[in-house]
Amino acid sequence: MTKKNLFEETKHNPTRIYRSPGDVLRDRRFGDAERLEILRAWRDLNPAADERGEIDVLIVDLESRLYAAGDHAAE
Repeated sequence: MTKKNLFEETKHNPTRIYRSPGDVLRDRRFGDAERLEILRAWRDLNPAADERGEIDVLIVDLESRLYAAGDHAAE
């Protein structure tokens, strides 16, 4: 499977690849912008309230990293 196909599949069903939202950050196959997209997709899939809070924290962390690096592609 190509990286692009893996990324698209992961965005469509992140729970098939990861056990928890924190696992997304540890996946070295993707960069921060891709991780951010995966977490946003996961959040939009209506996770449980406790997962949603964790996802929101991770999204804020990734956004701050991207903006600090001068990468505004996540906008």
